[in-house]
Amino acid sequence: MPFAATAEPLGYAPAMSGDAPHHLTNVQKAQLEAELAELEGPRRAEAVEAIARARSFGDLSENFEYHAAKNEQGLLERRITMLKDRLDRAVVVDERDAKSGTVGIGAHVTIEDDTGERMDVEISSVSGVSPDSPVGRALIGRRVGDEVEVDAPRGAWRARILSVS
Repeated sequence: MPFAATAEPLGYAPAMSGDAPHHLTNVQKAQLEAELAELEGPRRAEAVEAIARARSFGDLSENFEYHAAKNEQGLLERRITMLKDRLDRAVVVDERDAKSGTVGIGAHVTIEDDTGERMDVEISSVSGVSPDSPVGRALIGRRVGDEVEVDAPRGAWRARILSVS
């Protein structure tokens, strides 16, 4: 197979897809919007101030503070871009599925594996188990009492859904 050029240099995160929907609950969407407002407002102003302060130290070619501040600004701008992309692709999902006992986005799920170990997870691409992860894919659409097989990178394992809320 011939070498294929990639859009991103090696070692960098891949470009954002921009076309896949991003399923969020209203609460999760509000969390992302609040984070974006914080980053675009006070945090961006702090980054600009840090760069200006570091510039006043003199020669930029050997100014560690300047390079560190510019690096922080780049990370901040990347996070802002990612949040905007996620919000642009956001599809707000109905949280009533969890009340019906079906695992969906925003559901809190308790599972138990074959060894009796219990795990509490929240299906969330904001602050929990991603619906696109092996555990998330195995649980989405399932109900209390269902047995699932999680096809994880370190090997498949089975679990039973104990509760969905």
